[in-house]
Amino acid sequence: MTEQAFFVLTALVDTPRHGYGIVGEVSGLSDGRVKLKVGTLYGVLDRLVADGLVEPDREEVANGRLRRYYRLTEDGRTALAAEVQRQASNARAASERLRAWRPADTGGLA
Repeated sequence: MTEQAFFVLTALVDTPRHGYGIVGEVSGLSDGRVKLKVGTLYGVLDRLVADGLVEPDREEVANGRLRRYYRLTEDGRTALAAEVQRQASNARAASERLRAWRPADTGGLA
């Protein structure tokens, strides 16, 4: 799962959101590290919809513009939970290695 897809799914956990709302939520969740451009966002959403992880919720007109809202599906929740577990396991493995790490003896070479 890409980082963008991970954060889009995460952004949709609590409530359906429209595109601009997803972009803002992803930025906040990632502390600004993930900045979705419109083309990237809709590419990710199209893939997630095709995979059955996200589905359209409703459409509204706001300020003369159509807003399509998306929501997380049950399969999306399951996929996100599995990805959270995978990332946590990876982080634990790396943390254990880092705690045990000792600089290699360079034999006097610096």
